[in-house]
Amino acid sequence: MGMYKFFPLLILSVLFLGSCSGTGEWELHHAKQTAVPVYEPVPADFIPRTLTVLSAGDSLTQGVGDSTGKGGYLPYLETLLENEKGIKDVDFYNFGVKGNRTTQLLKRLKAPEIKPVLKKADLVILTIGGNDIMKVVRDNLSNLEYSIFMDEKENYRKHLIQIIETIVKENPNASIVLVGLYNPFSKWFSDIEEFDQIVSEWNQAGQSVISQYPNAYFVSIEDIFLNSSENLLFTDNFHPNDKGYELIAQRLNETMEERVLPDLDRKPYMVSTEEN
Repeated sequence: MGMYKFFPLLILSVLFLGSCSGTGEWELHHAKQTAVPVYEPVPADFIPRTLTVLSAGDSLTQGVGDSTGKGGYLPYLETLLENEKGIKDVDFYNFGVKGNRTTQLLKRLKAPEIKPVLKKADLVILTIGGNDIMKVVRDNLSNLEYSIFMDEKENYRKHLIQIIETIVKENPNASIVLVGLYNPFSKWFSDIEEFDQIVSEWNQAGQSVISQYPNAYFVSIEDIFLNSSENLLFTDNFHPNDKGYELIAQRLNETMEERVLPDLDRKPYMVSTEEN
């Protein structure tokens, strides 16, 4: 079905962002939640550990829109994690590059500067997919069709599987967190349902991939931007601002508390018991 042939304001917005950054990013979202299993608390006598976190992906990991220049959500998440029981320190390695698509991230995960960190990481956090969608927009501005996004969604799914498989091959014990996509166009074009539907479909694809791996988790952030009464976007109206990144970090930390950390903390506790 047609996509309204994209009127001038949208086209100008896309072209302007592409010319400014050379990447033309579109970070998106989806609200679907999965059931959260119940885990037992971390043992009280567990020895605090250092957590090694590899963050990779696009501009959300690099931190475009962050006025502090410290890496978007990362410093906020680091502070939250270091306050968690059982964690003494958190070592973050930021490999975010604005404009990266899934194919580019896949290549970079095999690069000499990332592989050693990947092998020792306890946790891998990914932000990826927004630029894959934006490439569809840029390549089909004169004839945008819903079906084009759905076709490309399948390529996104395949690439995401390759990314997860690469991580698992290098480090089968690492926990993997995929951050969902959000839609910065929602406030501009709230009457055009296709945008939200495209984002929903792509996030469902991401969730379906993540569900195939026991150590992988999907974190939805769409509602953070949809339900906020304050502006959470940077001046480019695409990337999060400082508050937006802080709220992303809080959402990530919630998932860490409920699901990821219990899994991670069981591993070293069990190992230490065996060694004794």
